[in-house]
Amino acid sequence: MIRRAAVFTVLFFLAVSCRPAAAAPKLKVITTLFPIYDMARQIGADQADVSLLLPPGVEPHSFEPKFGDIVRINRADIFIYTGPLMEPWAADLLKGITNKNLVVIEAGRGVKIVGRDPHIWMDFDNAKIMAGNIAGAFEAKDEVNRRTYEQNAAAYDQKLSALDGAFRRGLGQCRVRQIVYGGHYAFGYLARRYGLQYLAAQGLSPDAEPTAGDLARLVKQIRREKIKYIFYEELTSPKIAETIANETGVRLLLLNGGHNVTRDQLKNGTTFFDILRGDLDNLKVGLEYRE
Repeated sequence: MIRRAAVFTVLFFLAVSCRPAAAAPKLKVITTLFPIYDMARQIGADQADVSLLLPPGVEPHSFEPKFGDIVRINRADIFIYTGPLMEPWAADLLKGITNKNLVVIEAGRGVKIVGRDPHIWMDFDNAKIMAGNIAGAFEAKDEVNRRTYEQNAAAYDQKLSALDGAFRRGLGQCRVRQIVYGGHYAFGYLARRYGLQYLAAQGLSPDAEPTAGDLARLVKQIRREKIKYIFYEELTSPKIAETIANETGVRLLLLNGGHNVTRDQLKNGTTFFDILRGDLDNLKVGLEYRE
């Protein structure tokens, strides 16, 4: 009996020792806007469970957090937002957080803000800084997978460089050098980076209504420059762009700032790069790309 018990004991410990080790829990990460959501999920990959705070299709400037959002963030390891100019509601939101272990990251830390314009990700050098800040947070919170985060961030950086090259080549060969935008001022960084003039019907907020004088100046500019296209923005009514188009006979093209995505885009795995490549295609049409 003693010998049999000993055999059972040995077999038991062998079985236990041969079991696969339990997988380490993934980092729980909550992000505010789509660009940083996409950065976080590509850098975190299999080691992070990344979610988007904004419901699909919601315009971020008018977003109002709910109590359930505070509950979600309290259960997270990392909370990432762009900065106080883009998400002025984030400071009040974080006052309700009781999780002392939560790491809060301002992705835009270190980016030079121009003219209080919060759409910093539209300059790809700024996007690289944002991705680097996100990777640094992951590495500090999960040192075991530090090397993975470093490699993923480097790959993301290379994708941004490649896209920047595509924008430089494409926009550098366009006849028209003015972007006329029937939405809020979201593309100032992009226009500045590639030497374009940018005319927006609204201010930095999509809630800012253009005056009759603003619209008249845009109409005059379109006619004087013989511009053929006006761009409209995602997730909001294109009525301003449509009004200008009806007045001037120009055609409409989408120019997507990437703030958020629709439910279908989120479900289908649309990336920030998909949105930007679509923007480049439309810009080449609207600004009359020449081979």
